[in-house]
Amino acid sequence: MNNNYIDFLNKFGENHWLQTLQTLLSEIHAVDRSAVQIWFRFYPLELARALQTTEDKAKLVQQFVLQGDYELTNQIDSSHRFLYGHRFWADVKKAIEARAENFSGENADLANQIKQIVQTVSEKTKTDKSLLVAIVAVGLMTLTQVGFDTFKNASGKTEKPRGLMNNSPQKIINERAKDDSQGIFGFLKTVDKKWTVRYESSKSGDGKFKMTNDEEIASGAQRDQSQNWREADIRCGEGVIPVECRSAACGTCWIGVLKGAEKLSEVSTRERKQMKIHGYRQGDDAKPILRLACQARANGSISIVIPPWNGVFGKKIYGNVADVELEPATTSAKKLRETISSATENN
Repeated sequence: MNNNYIDFLNKFGENHWLQTLQTLLSEIHAVDRSAVQIWFRFYPLELARALQTTEDKAKLVQQFVLQGDYELTNQIDSSHRFLYGHRFWADVKKAIEARAENFSGENADLANQIKQIVQTVSEKTKTDKSLLVAIVAVGLMTLTQVGFDTFKNASGKTEKPRGLMNNSPQKIINERAKDDSQGIFGFLKTVDKKWTVRYESSKSGDGKFKMTNDEEIASGAQRDQSQNWREADIRCGEGVIPVECRSAACGTCWIGVLKGAEKLSEVSTRERKQMKIHGYRQGDDAKPILRLACQARANGSISIVIPPWNGVFGKKIYGNVADVELEPATTSAKKLRETISSATENN
């Protein structure tokens, strides 16, 4: 294989990728607009590069307190299952491989590369281009992180869309935007209002749970004991969302908000600072698309996606703010907190 394409992709850092994604947002269908931004934050390029270039990967994993599936190598065909564009993955993957093998490098531009591959797949599958931009961008980032041989050796097979995702893009948007009916006198209710949280998880599948008005998302998830969550994900001791401390200290309960970010409480100073420490690129919005489930309170129905890993790498990867003192709620959380504190110190 001609390595020119990998060399070309490797010229761009994480910030350039995120900036390119921003320039393309208006061309991405609304069904995947938040999802693709979440995906790029679930699988940050700078973390992947740090793990690839370190002389002692096991030591770095320990320093970053990484838990779960934090690398794309074993998730090439599945990491993007929460995108509508996931259903086009087989064709997108083939188009990316063909582009990589025939790349000349002349007048190359990252945004244009995405658009050209989108055009190829659109013509072949007769699919609206707006439904392909996100999954093509994801595919190119995946190729960048795993390398051509590993990328090509992945099967390209995907699961058939199920549940809500087995619908048209507009119906998915409409369903995600709906709030639960509170009955004929619902407008009079306050504390006893009930909201639905739709979740998507690569480990626990898709589902729903209920929460009361102005309740933290993690608390609502904890009440759902419909299955043994730990069997699917060892991090999940109390519900489908991994939770350790409930004080924004451990970072295990980070989530992406696919729909309904505006229905959540504003992010607090503590939550924002901890998100930076952990390396989760939340953004500067008052109600961003990445949140800590133990801190975000819901005032309406929302749709979320749960990442398959967590860690603490913000200071060493991005040079983020210093740590803050928080009081963990449990003994295990205290131990994890001490490990995290050690991980955020410069060696």
